[in-house]
Amino acid sequence: MGSKFSKGSSRRSRTSRPSGIDSSSTYSYPTPQHPSYAQSPMNNHGSQTPRRVHKTIERKYTRIADNYQTLDQVTAALAQAGLESSNLIVGIDFTKSNEWTGAMSFNHRSLHHIGQGQNPYEQAISIIGQILSAFDEDNLIPCYGFGDASTHDQDVFSFYPEERFCEGFEEVLARYREIVPQLRLAGAWLYLVTWLVLVIYYIS
Repeated sequence: MGSKFSKGSSRRSRTSRPSGIDSSSTYSYPTPQHPSYAQSPMNNHGSQTPRRVHKTIERKYTRIADNYQTLDQVTAALAQAGLESSNLIVGIDFTKSNEWTGAMSFNHRSLHHIGQGQNPYEQAISIIGQILSAFDEDNLIPCYGFGDASTHDQDVFSFYPEERFCEGFEEVLARYREIVPQLRLAGAWLYLVTWLVLVIYYIS
């Protein structure tokens, strides 16, 4: 590419002086003629020059409707929205506020009341567990409690002394029913949420 020069012309050469030029003038050199090139699409950093390219921006998150009739429909919607797998960790509030809230919303009983039917915590565990079980690869669920008289707001306790995980939400429910009668809810000075805390980690 570019112009071709002879071997001799590549060196600085003495040229003839046009008429009217003082003989005392210094040597002159031919002005190089640079060939014209088409503008390169590459800039100095090797990347292409910006062009107006219309790209479709993919949405990272998808709204999930709330008009489902069954839990299977919710599971299917999560899969369609892109959820591939999940790790579920359950943390349950055992503060005394469960008694005050239950007095207003659970027929004057503690939200942890164990009876024939499920209390609000058991309902939440069952619903979330059934929905996410399809995405849990190992079916192991770490379960912890907090806010009772033994931990207050300083610590948490595992559902099992050896801190082993529950296998599936069914065992979470069974173990919950075993430990609730043994716990004493803590006092009013704890400003903690009064509902089941579910921390869901998405792994994609």
